[in-house]
Amino acid sequence: MGLSNDPELQPLLFGLFLPMYLITVLGKLLIILIVCLDSHLHTPMYYFLSNLSLADICFISTTVPKMIVDIQIDSRTITYEGCLTQMSFYMLFGSMDDMLLTVMAYDRFVAICHPLYYSVIMNHHLCGFLLLVSFLFSILDAQLHYLFALHFPYFKDVEISNFFCDPSHLLNLVCSDNSSSIAKYFTGVVFGFVPISGILFSYYKIISSILKIASSGGRFKALSTCGSHLLVVCLFYGASIGMYLGSVLSEYPRNVLVASITYTVVTPMLNPFIYSLRNRDIKSALSRIHVKTIKS
Repeated sequence: MGLSNDPELQPLLFGLFLPMYLITVLGKLLIILIVCLDSHLHTPMYYFLSNLSLADICFISTTVPKMIVDIQIDSRTITYEGCLTQMSFYMLFGSMDDMLLTVMAYDRFVAICHPLYYSVIMNHHLCGFLLLVSFLFSILDAQLHYLFALHFPYFKDVEISNFFCDPSHLLNLVCSDNSSSIAKYFTGVVFGFVPISGILFSYYKIISSILKIASSGGRFKALSTCGSHLLVVCLFYGASIGMYLGSVLSEYPRNVLVASITYTVVTPMLNPFIYSLRNRDIKSALSRIHVKTIKS
């Protein structure tokens, strides 16, 4: 359905979303570059952060570039194959974001609750294994949604109340019978419950450990190490829950669009600023890289 029917708004929308997309991609690439260039950041937390940044680039690139092109050429159509492909990659990289945030929460749990054993537990083999599990879990989630969508073999003259092939809208078209609906909700609960339960458990243990620290300065220092991650988690899940509730409860397509834009565009754009402005390690790494560049 696009973002607006008003032709006069199309240049404004194009001028708004193109810079937002470029800022997001460049911000994520900057984080990946900093982590790769600075040896001080070759730690599990920043290993997962660089992979999260890469997943975010892929996630926003599944929807926003086509939206920008559609605004420019005034088109609102997508092929059947293109729709299924966009939905699959949207689920793949969205789930990858979800799983990596869970793994990063576990990393913070080990760092705060078991600091003496951190380097032993979070070794290279475990980090690689957690990344592989996250990827396989995300592929499984995307493939299940793809198989559900195949039950509706031909989308001719179908209107989707969003600016991309939103899986929730496609599955509502597919899941007309009770068995399909039960399978859809079961899949959503499993693939949503597992990551968020891991995050909640990790932060429950983190907060319990922090409360046992006697000094307020020690508590603040321990909490500050996971402040950026906690803020990103709240932003990610707040936007995703808002998008889900908007698609389920709201009768107005524009409300769904606002929630979708927040989840797919605004949240990935803010993440680099959160990690760069609230993270001393990133700031220090930028300073070291800047000094090396000047000297060279």
